[in-house]
Amino acid sequence: MTAAEVPVSGRARNLLLLSWGNPLSAHDHVPPAADPAQASAPDRSAVPVPGTPPEGPAHAPGAPVPAAPPAGTPDAPGTPDAPGRKLPRAVGVALATVGLLAVTTVSATVTVAVGKPDHRPAVAAATAPATATTSAAGTASTAPTAAATPTTAPPAAPAPAPVPTPTSTLKGTVSNGRHDGDLQYFLLPIPEGGESYGPADGMLLTDKDMGDQMGGAEAIKALKSFGYKDSATRTYRTADGKAEVTVTLLRFSTPARAAEVARNYTLDGLDPIEITGDPAAHGYVDKPKQQAYTGSMSGISSQGDVQYIIDVEVKGTPDKALLSELMKRQRDWLTSGR
Repeated sequence: MTAAEVPVSGRARNLLLLSWGNPLSAHDHVPPAADPAQASAPDRSAVPVPGTPPEGPAHAPGAPVPAAPPAGTPDAPGTPDAPGRKLPRAVGVALATVGLLAVTTVSATVTVAVGKPDHRPAVAAATAPATATTSAAGTASTAPTAAATPTTAPPAAPAPAPVPTPTSTLKGTVSNGRHDGDLQYFLLPIPEGGESYGPADGMLLTDKDMGDQMGGAEAIKALKSFGYKDSATRTYRTADGKAEVTVTLLRFSTPARAAEVARNYTLDGLDPIEITGDPAAHGYVDKPKQQAYTGSMSGISSQGDVQYIIDVEVKGTPDKALLSELMKRQRDWLTSGR
């Protein structure tokens, strides 16, 4: 048989066949407590008689003079702000009482400085005009809230359901070096923590795909002349993320044809390296000029009617021990099928 030289993958791969307001103050809004003596009975002399023009305040002899209403005390409804016009004492007392109650009940944070409780008649508080109560309550409504509304923490989000790992349906058997079934089944299993590029089961290569990898149409013709049947490949990244591994299998009609093609598979321009753990293997290394660049290495061998090629890319100079381990594992997998 005549040997044929075919360029492979642009490298001169030779096969001797192929390759996210201030708080209220008690002094501001609460009227001062009125004298209890003044709250005992209303001063009728202070109420103007209809039809009589006002002549200023008149007081009964010996009667105490009522205190001037505090600033900010609301006027009785319908009474104009005229000089000398005052509210009846009962009304003043009622307003003071209602204002005190409104302030003290709106917020626990407002403090009213008082001495002993002032026991005023309940009737006086009940006769207070509704408008005064509304005004006093409205004035005190700006006080801070007594207690903050408790908030409930949102429930914890449920843990995401685990994504089931797809189960492979590929099958294959080995008998006397013959590999039957799905060729993808015999691809070196991805180690724990590794990540597949593309389908997890790998993929079959068409004749055109294989020809492109080996150098063109002439390469696939040469392969077929040696009983080439089909091929499969898969690329994965190792768990530590330091290496990318591509495994390619070529199945031939007989073990002898597979072994012959593997022996004559060479890569020009690369340095040969020894592969340990696989007696039929040989390999090549491409060392980068700088350690920041990518280096690569390749191993070639066969087991039964299958030729296997393992390519490894790493940062910096590759360690051939990694390639040797991968080659040995692939050989064992092809030998036992498990």
